[in-house]
Amino acid sequence: VQLQASGGGLVQAGESLRLSCAASGRAFSTYGMAWFRQAPGKEREFVAAISWSGGSQSYSDSVKDRFTISRDNVKNMVYLQMNLVKPDDSALYYCAARRGYGRMSSDEGVYDYWGQGTQVTVSS
Repeated sequence: VQLQASGGGLVQAGESLRLSCAASGRAFSTYGMAWFRQAPGKEREFVAAISWSGGSQSYSDSVKDRFTISRDNVKNMVYLQMNLVKPDDSALYYCAARRGYGRMSSDEGVYDYWGQGTQVTVSS
């Protein structure tokens, strides 16, 4: 499975941005998906996750009520809609996939596949 993240860029605080992650392979609809991010000098952290069916989502406290994760199992895509962005949201954003109808998790160790990351920079 290959994951290709895109959609990052430079935005001002308070604006919106949508990240996309394209997945290869026929089994995408069985994968739990997630977004993580890593800012310079910091550890990678969980942002959001979505179940294989799309019926359940979870978010970190720092993005809850501002970000929305969604997926399209026909197009093999997962999205992260980022609203009201803040300078603290600046980071390299990664999408990740968990095989075999895996449950949602904020633990990066359970994810089997990772994309290359897309940079988000929020100016104040």
